[in-house]
Amino acid sequence: MRFFGACAIDPAMLQISDLTYRIGGRLLIDKASVTLPAKSKAGLVGRNGAGKSTLFKLITGEISSETGTAQIPKNARIGQVAQEAPGTEDSLLDTVLAADTERARLLAEAETETDPTRIADIHTRLVDIDAHTAEARAGAILSGLGFDAEAQQRPCSAFSGGWRMRVALAAVLFSEPDLLLLDEPTNYLDLEGTLWLENYVARYPHQVLLISHDRDLLNKAVDSIVHLDQGKLTYYSGGYDSFDRQRREAMVLQQKAKEKQDAQRAHMQKFVDRFRYKASKARQAQARLKMLEKMEPIAALTEESGRPIHFPNPEGRLSPPIIKLERVATGYDGKPILRNLTLNIDTDDRIALLGANGNGKSTFAKLISDRLGALDGEITKASKLKIAFFAQHQLDELRPAENPVDHVRSLMPDAPEAKVRARVARFGLPTDRMNTPAKDLSGGEKARLLLGLATFDGPHLLILDEPTNHLDIDSREALVQALNEFEGAVVLISHDRHLVEACADTLWLVADGKVEAYDGDMEDYRRLILKGPDARRPAKTDAVPDARPSQEKRKEAAQKRTQLKPLKQKIDASEKEMKRLQEKIEKLDEALSDPSFFQNEPERAAKFAKERAYCEKKLIKTEEEWLELSAEFEEAG
Repeated sequence: MRFFGACAIDPAMLQISDLTYRIGGRLLIDKASVTLPAKSKAGLVGRNGAGKSTLFKLITGEISSETGTAQIPKNARIGQVAQEAPGTEDSLLDTVLAADTERARLLAEAETETDPTRIADIHTRLVDIDAHTAEARAGAILSGLGFDAEAQQRPCSAFSGGWRMRVALAAVLFSEPDLLLLDEPTNYLDLEGTLWLENYVARYPHQVLLISHDRDLLNKAVDSIVHLDQGKLTYYSGGYDSFDRQRREAMVLQQKAKEKQDAQRAHMQKFVDRFRYKASKARQAQARLKMLEKMEPIAALTEESGRPIHFPNPEGRLSPPIIKLERVATGYDGKPILRNLTLNIDTDDRIALLGANGNGKSTFAKLISDRLGALDGEITKASKLKIAFFAQHQLDELRPAENPVDHVRSLMPDAPEAKVRARVARFGLPTDRMNTPAKDLSGGEKARLLLGLATFDGPHLLILDEPTNHLDIDSREALVQALNEFEGAVVLISHDRHLVEACADTLWLVADGKVEAYDGDMEDYRRLILKGPDARRPAKTDAVPDARPSQEKRKEAAQKRTQLKPLKQKIDASEKEMKRLQEKIEKLDEALSDPSFFQNEPERAAKFAKERAYCEKKLIKTEEEWLELSAEFEEAG
């Protein structure tokens, strides 16, 4: 945890003015300006590498800007999670309590102070800052982030790095800075912790600026979005969905304005080119030339769309169930973590595992992927079953000095170079990154590479354990689409609620050593989480997961994916046709813009003009069809 500033004031207001910053000669932030209202909760979004974390460093003064300022009111405190998690022998509770430095200082002073007046002042101030409830507040925050009362008394050194980062997050939340900066806080949280944080940030009494690629967090926890794109900052009111809609509307309006201006410029340029050397029209031509020079070109807004991800479908259909567990127990060193597991996984299941970290979700994933054996019971798997497993820790298993092409070539030793590179492209890696050593790839690029390698042979069952940690919003949407087009079974562990809701048909709750069907939806589960740890235990039920009441829903979802596939293919075909027609029209316009073309080849020029009219008419019709198909796809999906 880090603090900047002196005593707390309320509220803080962040004002960024003409901020410019370069890194390695590249202009990362370009005269960016934005003002955040007092007590606002804003989400900072932008593509990976856009400069979001750099902007945080500029706000805290960790680095200096080339020009411009990032200002907050004098004496306001800025708080952010420390980069290094606490690893001391202090208990978790004491570590969090120490984050309120004023309280700690006053309590220490009260122990030694002898002046009655000063003692009275100290105790008055302790009452003002609500010091008597500090332990309860700190305990509530730690509990929300997954630490029970017993864990709160253990030393920080007893926990792994990921759990210590939760302690660091708890500390900065407890200290209640005037401006709270959170950079991807859910990367080390489970779904339960993410749901709790979402609710906490929404109720936080001061200003928050939050970097996140979690769509639901940005919809539920913040009231505005700051978009960092091409070095500029743009403020939008509302959550992420509202921002997405407003941006798309702005793109449409700006594109129309650009097209109108382009036509106007082309018309004036044609006049200038034709008459600038003709004496009777020279003055008019010069006037239009000056107008052209003064006309500020309208830039086209480029839509941020992530590169698609493709998972190869399994060859052949296996007889269900593909995995059957009967009274299975599993765990480590002979000690069971999960017991009496009796369930089936079928060929088209889409299962999301719910439950707090430490309850056994990853243990279950390892069990069904043959990475962990059974201590008791019987597991039956379909013959020729192929399973793909992805977990974040596997990013470290990539060969650091080898590039993506090298990794794929080892799986296709006899294939020509073009075919190997084509397969890498299906992972969603751009051509200019294919020859980059794995150690130099970004986290998102490593995740795409590992996903592609894991699913290389077309698995019947795909198991994903927190696949989104390094993926931006566009890449997460690409993952959603890839999973929904995948024809095999999926078992998913994720703190990204949007991913779970978009891809899973069935929810299983892992708790108290059991895996049981959860009959509610994600909103029901969110309400359950916010009631507290005691409410998270599954209700008593005689049902087992393979007798789940959502069977019909699962079948309907599988049928819907099959039905939507031809519609998606039609949309893709329309997009390709629109691109082809646009390119054709551009080539025709280039030829027709030459005045000598009509004089030297009048018949061919007339043919080109006729062909252009035809292409434009066909483009309009194709765009209308594309809009109808897209609307139908969105409504159906």
